[in-house]
Amino acid sequence: MGKIAVAQKHMAGLALGLGLALILSIAGFQRTADNDRLFPRNEDPVRVVFIPADGGTATGTIADFRPLFAALTETSGMHFEFAVTQSYSAAVAALCNGSADLAFVGPATYLQARERDCAQLIATGIRKGRQSYFTGIFVRKDAAFQSLSDLHGKRVAFGDINSTSSFLMPVAMLLDAGVDPASDLGEVRLTGSHPASLAAVVAGRVDAAAISFDSFDRALQSGLPGLDDLCVLARSEAMPYPPFVVSTRLPAERREQLRKGFAEIEQRRLALPGYAGRPLDAYSTKVDQKAFDALRARLARLTAERVEAILNRAKR
Repeated sequence: MGKIAVAQKHMAGLALGLGLALILSIAGFQRTADNDRLFPRNEDPVRVVFIPADGGTATGTIADFRPLFAALTETSGMHFEFAVTQSYSAAVAALCNGSADLAFVGPATYLQARERDCAQLIATGIRKGRQSYFTGIFVRKDAAFQSLSDLHGKRVAFGDINSTSSFLMPVAMLLDAGVDPASDLGEVRLTGSHPASLAAVVAGRVDAAAISFDSFDRALQSGLPGLDDLCVLARSEAMPYPPFVVSTRLPAERREQLRKGFAEIEQRRLALPGYAGRPLDAYSTKVDQKAFDALRARLARLTAERVEAILNRAKR
């Protein structure tokens, strides 16, 4: 594919079916000073966690979703308390140990929680009629790369190792192109976030970076300098949009109350922001589980052993 121009073995036993390895790290939350409680009432709040998907501050991540939860408070009659986890795996831990009731997670993170029978899909975003998003591998326009195979011996930045769009899918794309990050790249840099990877490729510290298009668009809208010097070397196929999932530990009646609240938002066709603050056409409770099963199969080559090898390569 030619260029397309555009304006840690922590718990390897938790590999998903077909061998997808999702490595866990230490759980933790970041809360803002006001405790992030929306419309406090007498009943216990629904405890919501967000993955640090866009690498911003806890306050900024929560701000992206405040319009949604203002609407959900109205439609469900429930109130909410928010936290941003320090890693993707921390969100899974929170769902499974009962310290979170609702979570916004990446698609592969949901699969991990589902494998442990900790989470159920409850709602997801729709943009342009599709419950999907995309990631890409970005390079500088002045580089001589024409395809992913040209990245042999080059420096590539990835985000969190549990991130679908900044690690798992890009690694799968490289493997398809005959490039094994554990052995074929000149350097593997694990930056931990999309913005950090983007900054690395803009500054020339790496030759390529794995970044979701939502994160790139956010940086573009914020006026981050240097983005005009980048182009897309490869774009992924459609991936399931990051969903909201509910903990199976939450009582069934409260899960149903949440579901009805999301369903009313869907019925009203409210245009609310989603991942990376990008506007959505709507939220829907009709989430396609088959798309997530297809993603699990797509990422089957990312075994625990392969991910561990990539981690070891990054330490050199």
